[in-house]
Amino acid sequence: MSRIVITGDAGFIGSNLAHALVARGDDVVVLDNFSTGRLKNLSGIEDRVELVEGDIRDTTTIARAFAGADFVFHQAAVPSVARSIEDPETSHDVNVDGTLRVLQGARQAGVKRLIYAASSSAYGESAELPKVETMTPMPISPYGVQKLMAEMYCRVWTRIYDLPCVALRYFNVFGPRQSPASEYAAVIPKFITSMQAGRAPIIFGDGSVTRDFCFIDNVVEANLKALDASNAPGNVYNVACGKRYSLLDLVTLINQALGTDLAATLAPPRTGDIHDSLADIGAARRDLGYTAAVDLGEGLKRAVAWYQAHPEG
Repeated sequence: MSRIVITGDAGFIGSNLAHALVARGDDVVVLDNFSTGRLKNLSGIEDRVELVEGDIRDTTTIARAFAGADFVFHQAAVPSVARSIEDPETSHDVNVDGTLRVLQGARQAGVKRLIYAASSSAYGESAELPKVETMTPMPISPYGVQKLMAEMYCRVWTRIYDLPCVALRYFNVFGPRQSPASEYAAVIPKFITSMQAGRAPIIFGDGSVTRDFCFIDNVVEANLKALDASNAPGNVYNVACGKRYSLLDLVTLINQALGTDLAATLAPPRTGDIHDSLADIGAARRDLGYTAAVDLGEGLKRAVAWYQAHPEG
């Protein structure tokens, strides 16, 4: 049994990871300031995790949470392109400076390995598809810049300070426990909850935008395999399915899953959004043994079932 700290544990990805770790018998420490995370995401495991409420920018809080830790999953962030454009200073403070404090805290605590939640937003608006880890990053939003900076810090801490770090570039993750309520919410929970209530989904742009949507179970798989992969430290890996779908395709698939027939409402495109995204997942398959076992169709069925059982999100 390992002692594992998850920053941002009450958020969407962190909470799914916590449930998986508890199920396999690990000693899990939850570090979250609940600015966006929700305690209900830990429902069912509240009594089986240690909760440290605090901010990753506070070194005292980090020291307390990381004491005796074997591994750290760093999921905490201000995870929004739109929010980073509106308030770049705060998002930088959390996403970059906060990560620096997490790395220092992990180093000082003697953590064996840190897994960092990087982002496909680092690639930016390159016309080249699929996105391969060896491409030159060209982020087009403050959020993309921040996630790339933190990713580079992880590489340097691996090389200079002997803290093995693995960065996982997530592509459009969706699934249970992802809140549809925020104005910054991801597209799939917004579409599902709107459509199951009989409301037309809103697409920003003409609907031709494509994304490599990745179900949460795949992301959990990648994180767990990154803990043990011998060649992974110091590297970055795409975590996705290696297939892309347009937003209009997505509406069609959700209609099929719900048994509805709703057409999307089109709105002006948003600043900072890239047009196309598709991952090459060959490196993750090779080094991590990553399988991306759940495709978009199956993932949407599972997500729809969850939102029908939890209409409040």
